[in-house]
Amino acid sequence: MNLNQILVANIGSTSFKFRLFEMPSERVLARGGIECIGSAESPFKFQTGTEPGRKGSAFFADHGAAIGFVEKTLGGFSHLAAVGFKPICARNVSGTQLLDETVLRAMEEFNTLIPAHNPPYIAAVRMFNKLYPHLPCIGTFETAFYDAMPMENRRYPVPLEWESKYGIRRHGFHGASHRYVTQRCAELRGSGKLRIISCHLGGSSSIAAVRDGKAIDSSWGMTPQSGLPQNNRVGDFDCFALIYLIRDIGLGIEAVEKALTTQSGLKGMSGLSTGDIRDILAAAESGNEDARIALDVFTGNIRKFIGQFLVELNGADVLIFTAGIAENCPDLRSKICANLDFCGLEFDEAVNASVGAEEAIISTPRSKIEVRVIPTNEELIIARNAWTKLSTLN
Repeated sequence: MNLNQILVANIGSTSFKFRLFEMPSERVLARGGIECIGSAESPFKFQTGTEPGRKGSAFFADHGAAIGFVEKTLGGFSHLAAVGFKPICARNVSGTQLLDETVLRAMEEFNTLIPAHNPPYIAAVRMFNKLYPHLPCIGTFETAFYDAMPMENRRYPVPLEWESKYGIRRHGFHGASHRYVTQRCAELRGSGKLRIISCHLGGSSSIAAVRDGKAIDSSWGMTPQSGLPQNNRVGDFDCFALIYLIRDIGLGIEAVEKALTTQSGLKGMSGLSTGDIRDILAAAESGNEDARIALDVFTGNIRKFIGQFLVELNGADVLIFTAGIAENCPDLRSKICANLDFCGLEFDEAVNASVGAEEAIISTPRSKIEVRVIPTNEELIIARNAWTKLSTLN
């Protein structure tokens, strides 16, 4: 039997999304997902080829039940060569790896640092390994794109022992997304010799500085709780403010951790019940001052990193917008690109206003820095890497 299909599984704490690729043609055979796993009603959707697909809801007690449903929906896993995953981070492990127990235990060592992502990923991979022991589970870590990042951009100004003994250092995430859009940009430009600033703006957001296809810096710190303000996570925050809240104010470590990881970011600043950018934009337009300030903080932080990376790269050839917010919010793109004429960036407001989630150039032909919208395709990067890794396992 010709095993030429890669199932890419995207695991969330209560979700299971997938895309099925035929390799090496990279043709998408099916896609779908299940939300609200563990709830009484879990919405699901499934699509094959170009057909409209079907939607529904059912009860899925856990990720194991969701995996079983996907297997049945796809007519079995007998044609799968591997399952590809996008794990976040592990202690002293990066790149594309066979997700065996050694790697999973390295991920567990970082559960405290990656509380919303690592535990469900580990559980899902273990389910796959148990249910389908002959089916390789291969993961490309989100940190992989940054493995060649210069040491001066990795190291924190803390005792060296903290880095060597405890692994305290800066990482980068959204690696599959930044890798895809920068590779796609090189294809569109016909050259890989580019200085690129890649803005992945979505439920979580990050910016990467990329020279000649390699990441040289990132807005992230050690965890996805750092960098830009996130949907409901804090972003960069003074560590002594944390100590003050816990020790002097007496809020306690659990309460502060919960606030910083679930009640902060755009949600916390706006005072709304959600950090969804659409709700915040609507509230700001209705006169909600806190929502307006939250947007200003968000765009201000993005512009600060763009400025930093312009210095590091000695300019830029391309500024890329990708992911849900960046692909669908022309007004936000306009605010981010405002008053950057000092570096030769000329933004085309009319073109920008007409562009949604599609590949497009939204700078003028005269602009020294080309501004592009490039929809991301993280799943394709995961499928490619899993397919390549298989050749080293056989």
